[in-house]
Amino acid sequence: MVRSALRTERPVGFQLARTTDPDGKPLAVGIWYPTQARTWPTTWLGLGLMEVAADAPVAGRSLPLVVISHGNSGGPGSHADLALALANAGYIVAAPMHSGDNYADQSAAGTVGWLGGRTRQLHATLDYLLTSWPGHAYINPERIGAFGFSAGGLTVLTAVGAQPDLRLIAKQCTDSSPEAICKLLRAGNSPLLNPDEAAKGNRYQPDARIKAAVVAAPGLGFTMGPGALTAVRVPVQLWSGDQDTVVSYATNIKQVRDALGAGAEFHSVPGAGHFSFLAPCGPLAPPLLCTDQGQFDREAFHRSMNASVIAFFEKAIR
Repeated sequence: MVRSALRTERPVGFQLARTTDPDGKPLAVGIWYPTQARTWPTTWLGLGLMEVAADAPVAGRSLPLVVISHGNSGGPGSHADLALALANAGYIVAAPMHSGDNYADQSAAGTVGWLGGRTRQLHATLDYLLTSWPGHAYINPERIGAFGFSAGGLTVLTAVGAQPDLRLIAKQCTDSSPEAICKLLRAGNSPLLNPDEAAKGNRYQPDARIKAAVVAAPGLGFTMGPGALTAVRVPVQLWSGDQDTVVSYATNIKQVRDALGAGAEFHSVPGAGHFSFLAPCGPLAPPLLCTDQGQFDREAFHRSMNASVIAFFEKAIR
């Protein structure tokens, strides 16, 4: 289903900033925030059009911050509607375009340093927002949350303390494995299919600044071996689509859910596929990312999910 421009009740500012990742590569970051400026439906990002005030001044003080990690081959606009909803509720939101794993560049995907690199890019985004971004004085550094989808879900989990074991990829990705990620890794002859090579990628740097995490359809959940989530101490909200054939509940989300225990707030979404978690689509978006099964209403779902995510962060970091 396609829609017109994404809008908010209160005015939201937006800018596309640029910094560098830990390897010195360019890192683009989409930033949404409350403003008092007039908005216009003129800014294209990702799957659709946004009605925002481009490069407008920030309004408010001591604002909470949420960083968003997109999935494999995504971009800053992958969850633009959630970013807008959060900014409408008084949050600053920052979504990096993961270097080497975005819609324009897949050079890092499947490499040994792929997943650990994404986590470091999330740290670099926080560093930029808290120190170099011109609006950094408006942020309360004690109120920081993170949202991640698919590969971004794993990125956020590692940023709050998870220690996945990439050696488990070889065990899961046998020739007969139906896992979508396994098919991609086999097609690219990824070194992660070699346990000895994959072990070199088991380097993740937790970020104590992140006080709460929302994780939707986290990929590579089967890499969460015994004790992998023991160090996760922050509140977690976990989402799964019951029609997700890309990241199945049984081999991915269930392991994460079981390891986190009753403390995690879990949502199973009837009728939702994997890409149902992406922002409602604009008229130029590709059908693969925009076609939901049956009568599933992505716009209605996102209104409900965004409200639940905001309520979670309000409780966890407000």
